[in-house]
Amino acid sequence: MSQDDDNPPTKKISKGINLLHDPLRNYGTAFSEEARDELGLRGLLPPRVFTQAEQVQRVLENFARKPDDLERYIMLNALSSRNENLFYRVVVDNIDKMMPIIYTPTVGQACQEYGHIFRQPRGLFISANDKGNIASILENWPHDDVRVIVLTDGERILGLGDLGANGMGIPVGKLSLYTACAGIHPATTLPITLDVGTNNETLINDPLYIGLKQPRLRGEAYDELVEELITAVQARYPHTLIQFEDFANINAFRLLEKYRDRACTFNDDVQGTASVTLAGLYSALRLTGGQLKDQTILFMGAGEAGIGIGDLIVSAMQEEGLSEAEARANCWFVDSRGLVVKSRTDLAHHKLAYAHEHAPVKDLLTAVESLKPTALIGVSGQAHAFTKEIVGRMAEYNEIPIIFALSNPTSKAECTAEEAYTWTNGRAIFASGSPFDPVEYNGKTYVSGQGNNAYIFPGVGLGVCAVKSHRVTDEMFMVAAKTLAKEVSEKDLDLGRVYPPLQAIRSVSSAIALSVAEVAYQQGLAAVPRPDDLLAYVKSYMYEPTYKKLTIDR
Repeated sequence: MSQDDDNPPTKKISKGINLLHDPLRNYGTAFSEEARDELGLRGLLPPRVFTQAEQVQRVLENFARKPDDLERYIMLNALSSRNENLFYRVVVDNIDKMMPIIYTPTVGQACQEYGHIFRQPRGLFISANDKGNIASILENWPHDDVRVIVLTDGERILGLGDLGANGMGIPVGKLSLYTACAGIHPATTLPITLDVGTNNETLINDPLYIGLKQPRLRGEAYDELVEELITAVQARYPHTLIQFEDFANINAFRLLEKYRDRACTFNDDVQGTASVTLAGLYSALRLTGGQLKDQTILFMGAGEAGIGIGDLIVSAMQEEGLSEAEARANCWFVDSRGLVVKSRTDLAHHKLAYAHEHAPVKDLLTAVESLKPTALIGVSGQAHAFTKEIVGRMAEYNEIPIIFALSNPTSKAECTAEEAYTWTNGRAIFASGSPFDPVEYNGKTYVSGQGNNAYIFPGVGLGVCAVKSHRVTDEMFMVAAKTLAKEVSEKDLDLGRVYPPLQAIRSVSSAIALSVAEVAYQQGLAAVPRPDDLLAYVKSYMYEPTYKKLTIDR
């Protein structure tokens, strides 16, 4: 069954002025003469009827007039709250220009200033004060067919840290990408921020902060609140995919382990980041030659992103014939206190599997000189951590060094694209979490890859939702990585890009969704009988932001 119906899966259609305040069905000046009469809109709109294309032209003209990206973010959010079909038409048709505004890097600044730019609530805010009442709060959401929820507690927003309730910008932005990149109908998405307080003194002292001004909830009280929320979500929306987003390490790993076999859930910072990074490595190896199992990979950062990438790489190396121990021995981590080695007594549980026998090393440069890695991956949130000397060492040890500076937003990247190419005399394969402009060096133009999770999670979500998979498994992220790598053309590689162009992302997402759906059927997780043409079925599930005839519920 397609989700792209004439009337989206939501409340009954209003008439008149109420219809113009319904963003899912408000077409604004594009309502036809016939519709204006039938829907009670005559006189409530200017007399001229515009096409959607003409409306897009108006939006882009005003977008270009805005003085900075934050103002463009505010403008696009206002458009989404007014006319979602038009918003998504603009984003889908201009994805390379709009993604950096509605998500990284601009969303980072938007979250930092969320209380000051707040216009209209989007999603659900559930606070520590709502314990015992979460089920009733979910009933306040107007849509009964929610298929994807992005949930955050705001403690580790990108590389910016604890932003508390201001972190709502992240689930809102992520769900916009589910729709724009993979066609999940906007009426079936729900952003949720769990406000358990904040330890950010700047927010506590901000008179316009929108959240609870109290220290973060910890321990049993925190766990009980999360448990109540997950239970309430499963009761009201039994087929919903729940994405954990931007939880701190203290909670991210254990919540994923606790709920991954009880609910249809995943953590994008752990699994999505891992999948997109593995895809980038597969593409890079087409340029460097060799197999993944033969690589020595050094990570700067040993949090949820780094460990998640390491775990998926280990699984991929095992597919190529290594034992688990051999594969883990190829992955090394540097955290804030140096190289992760067995002799250290300060290691968190999630790092122990990568604590190898090695003399203590206090800094990244010494680790690079000691290990001579073939790939250097930054997931530390530490800007400029990849210095000229470090990158130079990578170029000394490797004819084609692989350097991924994946921390978001752009201001937190371990190095820039220009630095990576310049410091390696144009030999590096570079990818970053946020976009960088093309780089001219020695007469050649380098277009770096953007290792953005948006290449992975929308397609995974589409596949899971289309077949109503009961669970999300690691195998799904493995096939997503392989599928994404296959979508990279020789032309992309010639430019230095290890990911497809963003303009192709809906096609990429449908290919990933097909692979994920296949895994769901193989693992006996799909609740939908297998259609004869699975790809056609997946594509039929994708929402297109066009105007359709609205019919009144009588």
